[in-house]
Amino acid sequence: NYIDWILSLPWEDYKEENTDIKRAQNVLDADHYGLEKPKDRILEYLAVQALVDKLKGPILCLVGPPGVGKTSIASSVARSLGRVFFRFSVGGLTDVAELKGHRRTYVGALPGTLIPCLKATGASNPLVLIDEIDKMGKAHNGDPSSALLELLDPEQNANFLDHYLDVPIDLSKVLFLCTANVLDSIPGPLRDRMEVIRLSGYILDEKMAIAEQYLAPQAREACGLEEEQVQLDSEALESLIKGYCREAGVRNL
Repeated sequence: NYIDWILSLPWEDYKEENTDIKRAQNVLDADHYGLEKPKDRILEYLAVQALVDKLKGPILCLVGPPGVGKTSIASSVARSLGRVFFRFSVGGLTDVAELKGHRRTYVGALPGTLIPCLKATGASNPLVLIDEIDKMGKAHNGDPSSALLELLDPEQNANFLDHYLDVPIDLSKVLFLCTANVLDSIPGPLRDRMEVIRLSGYILDEKMAIAEQYLAPQAREACGLEEEQVQLDSEALESLIKGYCREAGVRNL
């Protein structure tokens, strides 16, 4: 099993990254309305990448209320960069071995989440989304948020040591994105390693545009209806938003 894991990892196998800023901007604009700040930051990262041709992945943390598009913007970023996308949620995670792996002395020992991630993506430079980083738990057998410190520190993760493999793995080229609803519950040392991008809620005009451009066509398709079979006028959408969907995001909408 151990030899299998060692042989199946993409050692030094990097997928070519797309540093075309115009294309990335088109992809981000096509997938998301608004969200100017995170888009600008991604394009800045791309621009530097194109100039330097060698860059350690920054750790960006998207913070905002539910339903504002944190998780979906991560998959758009992966598509715009041409990186393979991998998502795992750490909400309610209490076992450090989930991140760092079990030692091989135990029966049924397994490596931590990042090793199957590299195996599944087949690349040493995927985009990894760590979801719900503010909802991590603690238990008698350790504190997972402290285990994330090594994983997310650009100075340390070039030699990330998984307990099961016991061989240093270079994670410095992985682009980590984290999402959280609130910053207060993220421990200070972990917060210091991340660059926080705040996503505020949407105002009425933005919700209207999102409903017309994205949500209405999706709802039509899900119901198997053609465009001429159902019409949503803007007054109907406005009363729907004002009367029933007053939350910050667009999940209810």
